[in-house]
Amino acid sequence: MIRFENVSKQFDDGTVAVKSLNLNIHKGEFFVLVGPSGSGKTTTLKMINRLIGISDGTILINDKKISDYDIHELRWNIGYVLQQIALFPHMTIQENIAIVPEMKKWNKEKIASRVDGLLEMVRLDPKTYKHRKPSELSGGQQQRIGVVRALAADPEILLMDEPFSALDPISREKLQDDLLKLQKSIKKTIVFVTHDMQEALKLGDRICIMKDGEIVQVGTPNDLVHHPVNDFVKKFLGRTEHGDFQIHLEEALSPHTNLQFNGHVIPVNSSLEEILEALTQRDLVGVEKDGEMVGLLTRQSVIQHLLNNVKEGKKSE
Repeated sequence: MIRFENVSKQFDDGTVAVKSLNLNIHKGEFFVLVGPSGSGKTTTLKMINRLIGISDGTILINDKKISDYDIHELRWNIGYVLQQIALFPHMTIQENIAIVPEMKKWNKEKIASRVDGLLEMVRLDPKTYKHRKPSELSGGQQQRIGVVRALAADPEILLMDEPFSALDPISREKLQDDLLKLQKSIKKTIVFVTHDMQEALKLGDRICIMKDGEIVQVGTPNDLVHHPVNDFVKKFLGRTEHGDFQIHLEEALSPHTNLQFNGHVIPVNSSLEEILEALTQRDLVGVEKDGEMVGLLTRQSVIQHLLNNVKEGKKSE
């Protein structure tokens, strides 16, 4: 679907942002680019729709060089969602969503139907919201509009550049969940940039970890957790120098405890491998200590705990 062949980017000031990148992103895949600031992930994303030009190499979409596409044709077929939502404040929500369909000369009936359908898809009642201005919506609602506006003309590809990082934790987690549900129905090719490993593990079918403009490792969340290629990946995932994950189940328990839980239960001293194996099979696992239930464990709570360890490790460096 999207192929990078020896792609590099050097800016006019001499900064090399991306170095000889080779990468394949599959059709219908949720692909996440993750890494620290300055790793080249946003530059990589922006080269796909030619917001940033390539210095060397080739990017192909459906086996056609992006340089061979008409720039308008290319961008009309690629939705783009930013952290700064950039809705037009003087336009209604309906007018914001309709921008690209109008540029593509869709008729009014088709546009109106598309707007209503997209709003319903993200659980915003069209009658209530389509005539409002962006200032009348919450931050999470505005970001939902940013997503559906990018989908308005039914593009094949959706580029998302840290779209949820400015939101509060509750809104961010809710939109992550909504995006995963949405992807199950729309099955777009999504390229998503984040610096948050927790977010990458939650969302990605595959994850590309970058550092200093180069790929360090590409794989599924399971690949990265079980087979990190070097110490940088281990540290990014929250592993100790001895190769073991720092995890104490009592610290990772979900606050929503249920002492009458009748599902699968593991002991509080379980290894990370045992924890992940249990959560691979089910969404919720009970934890017991000295024969008594002490709480519940979710995939989200484990990822959050590992992320906290990463942050603590950075503070101590």
